[in-house]
Amino acid sequence: MALVPAPATDGALIAEVDMGGSDSAPTVRATVVQASTVFYDTPATLDKAERLLAEAASFGSQLVVFPEAFVGGYPLGSNFGITIGDPTAKGTEEFRKYHAAAIDVPGPEVHRLAAMAGKYKVYLVMGVIERDGYTLYCSVLFFDSQGHFLGKHRKVMPTALERIIWGFGDGSTVPVFDTPIGKIGAAICWENRMPLLRTAMYAKGIEIYCAPTADARDVWQASMTHIALEGGYYPPPPDYVFHGIEEDPTPDSVVCAGGSVIISPSGTVLAGPNYDGEALISADLDLGEIARAKFDFDVVGHYSRSEVFSLTVYDSRWSYVVLLEELMGVKPEIRSEVKERARNLVNEWKGKVGSDGENPFEAFGFLLLVRTYGLGDKFSVEKLLIFVAIATR
Repeated sequence: MALVPAPATDGALIAEVDMGGSDSAPTVRATVVQASTVFYDTPATLDKAERLLAEAASFGSQLVVFPEAFVGGYPLGSNFGITIGDPTAKGTEEFRKYHAAAIDVPGPEVHRLAAMAGKYKVYLVMGVIERDGYTLYCSVLFFDSQGHFLGKHRKVMPTALERIIWGFGDGSTVPVFDTPIGKIGAAICWENRMPLLRTAMYAKGIEIYCAPTADARDVWQASMTHIALEGGYYPPPPDYVFHGIEEDPTPDSVVCAGGSVIISPSGTVLAGPNYDGEALISADLDLGEIARAKFDFDVVGHYSRSEVFSLTVYDSRWSYVVLLEELMGVKPEIRSEVKERARNLVNEWKGKVGSDGENPFEAFGFLLLVRTYGLGDKFSVEKLLIFVAIATR
C-alpha cells in the first residue's frame, strides 16, 4: 500500500504583529483510505480493513477514514435487474447476496471494528452497508481510540438508482461527535451537495468533515474545496478504487479510479487527489487553521444573518409503524381521558381558526395539553400531528 505524502509548499513570508497568546493549536494526523471492498465477502473485507488500519497507525495516524460502503460494497455498475414492474430473478438473487454481505448495527462486525480502533489507538470512520431487517442503509460508523462505538450516520438521500436498494436516513442520525482530536461528522457522497444538511452539521460545530464517496469525477474536487471554504473545516473525503460487479468482471476491472483528497479550511490541498490505485492519503491537520478561516467567514456565526434566514432540523427518529402506547408513554387507565381532552381541545382550536384538520395550531394546542399532563415535552412536530390524528378519530 502506497503512502501518498502531503505536497511541499512554498509559502511567502509575511510580517505579522505579535498579539501574544498561545500558538500551540493542536495538530491531528489524518489518513483517508483509498481501497476496494472484497465484494460479497464481509469477513475478507474486515481482514483487509484491519491491515490498512494497522498500516495507517504505523504512520502515526490518529484518524482513519474509509470509503463509502467499504464494508458491504458500493455496487457501481449494477442495476439489480430492475425494470419497472418486472424485477428479474437474477437481480433479486443479486440483492439477496448484497443483503447477506451487509452488517447489523450493532452486531458482531461492529464489535470487531471497535476492537480494531482500540487495538491501534485511532479514531475510525468506516463506511458500511447497514442491514435493518430487510432494508439496507448506506451508513458511516464512528469509533473512538479506546474501542468504543460512538454512533452512526445514515445517508439521508440516496441518489438515483441507489434508492432501489437503500432506505433513507432521518434527522436522528446526523451526528457530530466531540472528541479529543476535534468534532467529527460525515456526509456521504452526493448528500454533500445538500446545503441544508451541511448547514445542520456546521451548526453542530463540526471541525473535521468526512465525505466518503464513490464519485471519482474531477468536479468532486471542486465540491470538496467549496465545502472546506464554506464551512471552514477540514474535509477528508476517501474515495474508492474498486472492481465493480459488472457482467463480466476481471481482476483488472476498475470502475472507480479514486481521487481521495484532504483539503484545509483555506481551500489548500494538503494531500491528493490520488488516481494511482489503492493508497493511504495522509496529512497533518492544524486545527488552528479553523479559527483563522472563520475570522473572515463563519457560515453559522457572524456571517449567518439569522434574523433573515433560519433552518429547522427535525432530529427525532421516525418510524413507519408507531404504537399509541409507545407514543403517549402514559398508563392505560388515563389514556382514554387524555384522548378525550385532546379531542375537545382540537375541536376548540378548529372552531377558533377554521381548521381543516391540518393546521399546525392543533399540534401546538396538543403540545400544551401534553405538557399540562406532564407527559413530556420532547415531541417532534410529526409525532404531535399523529397525536392530533389519533384524537380526532
